[in-house]
Amino acid sequence: MAGPLSGFRILDLSAVLSGPLATMLLCDQGAEVIKVEPLAGDIVRQMGGGQADTSPSFLSANRGKKSIALDLKTPEGVQIVKNIAATADVFVQNFRPGAIERMGLDYEVLKQVKPDIVYCSISGFGEDGPYAHKRVYDPVIQALSGLADIQRHRDTGRPQMIRTVIPDKTTAITSAQAITAALLARERTGKGQHIKLAMLDAMIALTWAEGMAGYTVVGDECKPPPQLAPDLVYQTMDGYITAGAVSNAEWEGMCRSLDRESWLNDERFNTPNGRIKNVDERITMTGAVIATNTSEYWLKQLDDHGVPCAPVLSRKTLLDHEQILANQLIVELDDDSLGRVRQARPAAIFSETPAKIQGSAPGLGEHSRSILANCGFEDSDIDRLYQSNVVR
Repeated sequence: MAGPLSGFRILDLSAVLSGPLATMLLCDQGAEVIKVEPLAGDIVRQMGGGQADTSPSFLSANRGKKSIALDLKTPEGVQIVKNIAATADVFVQNFRPGAIERMGLDYEVLKQVKPDIVYCSISGFGEDGPYAHKRVYDPVIQALSGLADIQRHRDTGRPQMIRTVIPDKTTAITSAQAITAALLARERTGKGQHIKLAMLDAMIALTWAEGMAGYTVVGDECKPPPQLAPDLVYQTMDGYITAGAVSNAEWEGMCRSLDRESWLNDERFNTPNGRIKNVDERITMTGAVIATNTSEYWLKQLDDHGVPCAPVLSRKTLLDHEQILANQLIVELDDDSLGRVRQARPAAIFSETPAKIQGSAPGLGEHSRSILANCGFEDSDIDRLYQSNVVR
């Protein structure tokens, strides 16, 4: 059975991570994604190890796509993009504002080529404001969005970055959802549209629900933020676990599993609000008890009393964890450059139109000739484009 987006063609001019990861998610769901790269390739091909023109990071953001390499500084290269766009449903780009207009591939131009195209522009800061034309990478958005402040060290107050590119990934997921929504609207109205999405906007929207809770009520700002509480990682005699109690029933289970029933009558902890207000004392006291026995012991105790809990897994051990294996979350496939590789399967499971990994990442320009042929180019014209270094 084909995926839910089978039959849709996406023309992807994006690079690095936010755009490529968005289109990879759509590719997993059945869309045909044509990745347009410069003749030297997406820079991520050479980042993070790997061999030849593929790295693990490139694979994980570009699996299942087709690749064509073009010199977009030439009129011929730009025209080829227009020719492909005429056959596409979606166009994605993440150049800095103004760059795509200088290329002659902005929405107003492509709308003349394909009137109902869904055009997605991803930027760091949006098209307006003093930061609009600045260069951007994930740490810049972590800093500007308040995320580094949310993560700041509770003792020193030093802001800290999350050690994975959360803004890039959040922007990718937001972009994929917005593109799908625009395609749904087009199915109903017959009209395409221009989606504009900034990494900063996506990140602030993500963190707002709890990260900005202390600033939500106007005139009642700056309550002590719960993010400064100790985290919910508890050290045991032989490792680390996490456990959390939100409801009164869960708190009762926590107290009984720790053999601390006296805490049930402690006025600091006998209401949900009290447990939040006195979070430092609660977590410190809980941690002192958990440190007295093994992870296995406490996980059984907590499970038996209905308290949400889990071991804190390393990246290596998660590969063999029973829950990961039961859900067949990690799959293996062959890559021409890297050999046998692991990937996380598509997270959403569709009962009638299953998503699946469409294949490994393409080699640079691997599909250039077939893409051009499918867009009506004669063999002689294709040969000339290769000879003139417009295409690789």
